[in-house]
Order: sequence, then structure tokens, then C-alpha cells
Amino acid sequence: MATRVGLYGGTFDPIHVGHLLVARAVRERLELDRLILIPSAHPPHKPVGRLTEAAHRLAMTKAAVDAEQGFEVSDCETKRSGPSYTIDTVAEYRRQLGGDAEIVWLIGSDTLQELAGWYRVAELVDACRFVVAPRPGCESPDLTSLGVALNPEQIDRLRGSFVGAPRIDVSATEIRRRVASGLSVRWMVPEPVRRYIVDHHLYTADR
Repeated sequence: MATRVGLYGGTFDPIHVGHLLVARAVRERLELDRLILIPSAHPPHKPVGRLTEAAHRLAMTKAAVDAEQGFEVSDCETKRSGPSYTIDTVAEYRRQLGGDAEIVWLIGSDTLQELAGWYRVAELVDACRFVVAPRPGCESPDLTSLGVALNPEQIDRLRGSFVGAPRIDVSATEIRRRVASGLSVRWMVPEPVRRYIVDHHLYTADR
């Protein structure tokens, strides 16, 4: 049987329980051999200056899954110069895994309706299998905008790519706000991540 590998990219600023519960659910439902979390260094659609340093985000992601069997963390984007284009990451894993492997790219439903603006998205949709996890408040995203970049068959494929996963209403934005306000984020992030945030004074007003 061909290897089936899930790739889950994101800024992970910070990684939180929502990310992890969705990742675990997808790995179990699709029976993935490996689930690889990939912190993005320079996401094309986000102002890089507002992101926490990539080294910190990578370290927090590693701390979050350190004892979780079947989960890995990759630094392929944080060590690559230039924008973190998903098509480049998928191509890198295709070279590593070979042509027989199935590569699954996991996104949230809120991201799905933004795909039209992704770099070389038509090639990307054909280069891997997209799997979409519903996000609270975005269970049925409007895919009309995808028509400018994708053909009807590709859009139908994406429309049928939803997978059952927990809808955890936790956001990295809210976590950063709570830390900056001196509020607890216990149970919103794994304990090793919470300790890392405290030890490195991340998201505090004086940083």
C-alpha cells in the first residue's frame, strides 16, 4: 500500500489545542501514516513583521507534539528563503516520498474560500489531495471566488473534500490577546507550549 502523508501548514503563532485536535482527527479518519506540521516562515498573505520569529513558532510546534506518536514537525519552510509557497513544499515532499505516495494537504474551511489567491493554486490542487476541516462559523464557505483560478472539476473536488473534525472555537489571535492582557491560556494551548510562552516572554506588551 502506498504511503499516505498529511501535511498541515500554518503560522502556528502559537499552535493551540484546536490545531492539534483537528490534526489528530484527520490522521485517524484518513489513516495517515504520518502527519507533519509545517510552520510557515513567510506566508504570502500575512505581514511578516507581525509574526513571532519563526524559530519560536517552530520550537512551540515541536513542543506541542513531542510525545504524540505519528506526528512530526518540519522546518522545510522556516529554513527556505523567500515566500512560503505551498506548491514548493508539496514539490519538496513529492521528491522525498516518490510518485506513489499520497500527499494530503490539510486546511480549515475559512482558508478554503481564500484559495483563489494562492500561488499556482491550479497546479497545487492537482499536485496533492486537499482535505478541509470545518471551522466554527464557516461550515459552508462560499466557493464562488474560486472560479477565477480553478476549473469546475477542481472546485467540485474541493467541495467534496470536507472531513469530520472537532470544531474548536480557539484562535491564536485570542491567545495572544489574553497573554498580552495577563490572562491565563491554560487548556487553550498544550502545557509545554504555555511554559514556552512564559519562559520566552512571548506576546507580552513589553516584547
